[in-house]
Amino acid sequence: MKQYLDSLQHILDNGENVDDRTGVGTRSVFGYQMRFNLQHGFPAVTTKRLMWKGVTGELLWFLEGSHNERRLAEITHGTRDADKKTIWTANYEQQGVELGYTNGELGPVYGAQWRSFNGADWMYPAGNKGFDQIEWLINEIQTNPNSRRLILSAWNPNQIEQMALPPCHTMAQFKVTNGKLSCQLYQRSADMFLGVPFNIASYSLFTHMLAQICNLEVGDFVHTIGDAHIYQNHMTQVAQQLERSPHELPTLVMPEFADLEQLLATKVDDYKLLNYTPQTTIKAPMAV
Repeated sequence: MKQYLDSLQHILDNGENVDDRTGVGTRSVFGYQMRFNLQHGFPAVTTKRLMWKGVTGELLWFLEGSHNERRLAEITHGTRDADKKTIWTANYEQQGVELGYTNGELGPVYGAQWRSFNGADWMYPAGNKGFDQIEWLINEIQTNPNSRRLILSAWNPNQIEQMALPPCHTMAQFKVTNGKLSCQLYQRSADMFLGVPFNIASYSLFTHMLAQICNLEVGDFVHTIGDAHIYQNHMTQVAQQLERSPHELPTLVMPEFADLEQLLATKVDDYKLLNYTPQTTIKAPMAV
C-alpha cells in the first residue's frame, strides 16, 4: 500500500488549505489517481488496522439495496440494538434526522441507487422499483464483456436532496481484458485518512465478487479521486502513519457463490483476509 502512503505525502506537499462543509477544514488537491494490481494481493492497508468487518458489512448492505442504518447494524453486528454503531450512524443522527427520517432511514443512498435507480417509490420497493443496476451489470459483463459501457452510478441528481449523504464514490466502470475484470472508481470527495483505505478495500472486494460470479480473474483496481483531502484534525494521525512501513498484502478468501442471489445469502464472517498483519489502530474523529 505504498501507493496510499504516497497519496498522503503528495497532499501534504502539494495541497492547499481549504474551508469545507463540515467546518473542520482540509488540506486538499484536486485530481489524484492510484492503481492496485489485485493479482498481487488484496489492497488492505497495513500501516494501521482496516475495519474489515465494516467493509464487508457495508458492501453487502449496498448490494441488497438497503438504505436503513439499523439494517447495516444487523448485517455487521447481528442486531439492530441502538448501542451497535456503524459508519453511517452519525450521518443518520445528523443529516437523516434533519431530513425528517426516523428509525435509521437514510434516504435513497447507495443501495437504493444500485438496486432501484431513480425509483420514485424508493422507500417501498414493491412500488416503482426503478432500474436494477447490479443485475444489469452482471448480465452485461457475462454477455457483452467487450463493452465500454459497464458503468454503475450512485449519483442521481433527481434524488440528491433526499439523501442523508450524497454519494462520495459516485461511479464505477468495469473492463474485461484477457479474462480479467478491472474496476475504476471515480470518487468526487475523499477523506484520505479515514475513508480511502475503506473505499479501496470495498471496491476491490466488489471486483472480486463480480469476477467470481462472471467466471473471470481479477485485474486492477484504479482509484480516481476528485477532491482528495486530509482533514485538519487528522494531521497528527497522518504524520504517525507516514512514519510506518507497509507490510506484505494479505490474501482474500471468499465463500463460493455463482450468482447474485447466492452472494446475498453470504455473511460478513464468510469473508476473510489471510496473513493480514496490520500495525496498531490509529483513531481519528469523523467529520460529518
